[in-house]
Amino acid sequence: MTEHRAEAESASWKRRPEGGSRRSLALIVWIALHGGRRLARLCLYPITLYFLVMRGPERRASRAWLTRVHGRRAGLWAVAWHIYDFAATILDRVYLISGRAGIFDIRVHGLEPVDALADTGRGALLFGSHLGSFDALRVLARRRPEQTVKVVLDRGHNPILTGIFESLDPVLAASVIDGGQPGAAIALEIRHALEEGALVALLVDRALPHETTVAVPFMGQPARLPLTPWALAAALQAPVLLCFGLYRGGNRYDLHFEPFLGPEDAAARPPRGERAQWLRDRVARYAARLEHHARGAPRNWFNFYDFWNDDAQDTAQAPPDRGAAGVRAGAAVPRG
Repeated sequence: MTEHRAEAESASWKRRPEGGSRRSLALIVWIALHGGRRLARLCLYPITLYFLVMRGPERRASRAWLTRVHGRRAGLWAVAWHIYDFAATILDRVYLISGRAGIFDIRVHGLEPVDALADTGRGALLFGSHLGSFDALRVLARRRPEQTVKVVLDRGHNPILTGIFESLDPVLAASVIDGGQPGAAIALEIRHALEEGALVALLVDRALPHETTVAVPFMGQPARLPLTPWALAAALQAPVLLCFGLYRGGNRYDLHFEPFLGPEDAAARPPRGERAQWLRDRVARYAARLEHHARGAPRNWFNFYDFWNDDAQDTAQAPPDRGAAGVRAGAAVPRG
């Protein structure tokens, strides 16, 4: 496994334009809120058709992913259903964010470690991915209203949709740690939230341009995943939980929590000479869990770009340990 600066592969997803205009997205949200979910889901068919016809990179990425998972060339029908499921989870965010999660059948698995941390008042990092719906974790607010969840979100990425969702729930906007800030500022906000006993949610499967990455096995081929979230966890000595909110069709979601670094493991910082290998080992373990859930729900894979692209040439060492802040000023922190 070699370390690497993410350049072309991460820039490809950052450059993709937002799907839909402000007016069209606002119209769909209005239909969802006033016409109901059944009527709103009829809008998903023209949206799916639009992506199939007009968004070639996403269509090709979907076909490549499904072909890789199933071991045979994916047809256009399979690609259409993949895109449809993605659009369905975006639509469902309207209901999850606006406090209507009760219309869904959300089955929660592995909540014991979350409850155990909440009972002690200790904060933790909640590492998610672009597999399924990360918003399904809002079910925690219904079960334990006293449990604060902070989400690291780059408001500058997909700004139209972000603005619409934040208008649905102003409290949501207050719970966001803006990922568009310099890295050190983000890390300080994360540390403060952890000290107050919050769960801090990060999406950790995509690397930003110039972010340090490591190549680990994923779906039969090395893929580059960011090291920064794991360096942050080590610097802050924070417990880590994994979260996967998998869409199962209809109104059903399966929300899986998995303990990854317990409080004792988080407190045992690796010696300086072993830190790079410690980080690589954690990324490889995470990739194995991500692959496990992705194989079980392949149409939940919402990284619509070449995840295995390895064109960049620069190399870099693991991020240096900068103490509790976790990153130097300006360093990259995972941003949803």
